[in-house]
Parts: sequence; C-alpha cells; structure tokens
Amino acid sequence: MWVSDQWLDYELLDCGRGEKLERWGDRILVRPDPQAIWDTPRTDPRWRRPDARYARSSTGGGQWEKRDVPQQWKIAYRELTFQVKPMNFKHTGLFPEQAANWDFCAGLIRRAGRPISVLNLFAYTGGATVACAAAGASVCHVDAAKGMVSWARENAKLSGLADAPIRWIVDDCAKFVERELRRGRRYDAVIMDPPSYGRGPSGEVWKLEENLWPFVELVSGVLSDEPLFFLINSYTTGLAPSVLTYILESVVSRRYGGRTESGELGLPVTDTGLFLPAGAAGRWVAET
Repeated sequence: MWVSDQWLDYELLDCGRGEKLERWGDRILVRPDPQAIWDTPRTDPRWRRPDARYARSSTGGGQWEKRDVPQQWKIAYRELTFQVKPMNFKHTGLFPEQAANWDFCAGLIRRAGRPISVLNLFAYTGGATVACAAAGASVCHVDAAKGMVSWARENAKLSGLADAPIRWIVDDCAKFVERELRRGRRYDAVIMDPPSYGRGPSGEVWKLEENLWPFVELVSGVLSDEPLFFLINSYTTGLAPSVLTYILESVVSRRYGGRTESGELGLPVTDTGLFLPAGAAGRWVAET
C-alpha cells in the first residue's frame, strides 16, 4: 500500500460504520466512505459535533449539514496550496490519498536531469498538475469539465504557479489525444485518473471496463522515445490493482521495457494506527 502520510493540513481522525471523520485545515468534516465497514467505537467527541456532515438520503444522493463552514478555504501540502469546497456527492475537490502519487511523480521529474513534459488526463482540480509543475515539468492538463479546469488554474495560482508552463484544455480526453497524435505531439510522462463511468461534453459514454484497455493503447502513442513514467489511478470498486499492472506491462513495457508496480492507496487513521484503503494505482517507470 502507498500511504499518504506527509500531510499537515489534512488528517483522517477516525473511520467506521460507513463514514470517516476528517480534519481539513481547522475544519472537521464527516463524509461517507463505503470501505469503512467496521463498527469500531467512536471515542473522538468530534464525531458528535463536526463542522459539516454529508448525510446520505434514503432515496439516493444526499446533502451537507453545515454548522459553521465557509464556502471554501485553503489547505497546503508541502509547497502546494489547494482550495477546498464542500460540493455535491460528498466531494471537497481534493483526494488527499493522491499525495502519494504526487510525490512519486515529482520525485521522478526532479531526478530526471532533463526537461520533462507531462500529459495529465481526467485531471480534475489539478493536484497532480501542480505537483508536476512545481517539480519543474511542463504539463498539459485535460478535463472535460470547464469548472474543474478553472478550479485547477486557481490551485496553480495559489501554489505560485500562475506562470508555469501548463496548458489548460477543456475537452474529451480521447478526442484530445487523437488530435495530439495527428499533430505529432509527444510527452515524456502520462497521468490518468479515468472514471468508472462518465459522459464527455458531446455525450460520449465512458465505461472503464470497456474503454480502459483501448484508451491506454491510444495514449501510449503519444509517449516520447524516452518516456519517464505512466501512472493510472482508479477508484473503480472491484478492480484489482494487478489489472493495472497487466495493462501497463502489456502496452507500455512491451515497447519500452521498464518496470511496473501496482497497489492500493491508503490514508493513516489517527485513532487506530491502521490504514483506510482509498483506490488503486498502477505505475510504470523507465529503467534508469
């Protein structure tokens, strides 16, 4: 398991009974988490009076029950700063477990000893984008949601990267990659965080179990002659991390060599000293 344990402004205080108790800066939130199926005692008093709780509805969906929470506030990770906002579907605009992937990418970029260009697909609010840019890479940030790209630009500005070499693209990821192939543009590294299910801006349907393999094959075509890394992240329930290894070994390693690892991402739980699983990642790295 790759554990994101270097946070100062985020803390997973406790979890259980399908919920997690979190500290985001100085705000305490309770949010649903389907992995936390255990029924452990809730000894932390903040369970009873959080600043906000996302309550599930019996008819589907849910809503925030807020006591005294601003519309948005800032938190930091290392030299990066992010704007967090409680949104629909329990989200805050940031997945703290991804810090392990940010550190992985940034470390490889800093040690590369050469300019690195990164393609970040399904890039959301730009956690990986700003981490790679802060490490010295040029980044192409692609997401189909205009609001998420605007939010990512805001995070870049907050992190002192307003003038960094980042291309901000609002587009369907597959269509964008197809155009990059026709233009002959190449990248030294790829990051992708595809959804389990989604629709593009023109109604394109994405189903991970049907589209991931051909999509990775497509994207591998924009790799440079000396690629550095290829990272796939997944939150799809039931998808074993080893599936990502199989795909990366079959598509990327077959052409470029290198090595592939896959595993769960996790967050340390302060109350128990255990770890909450939070998605999976597959990482291909070139031989050095």
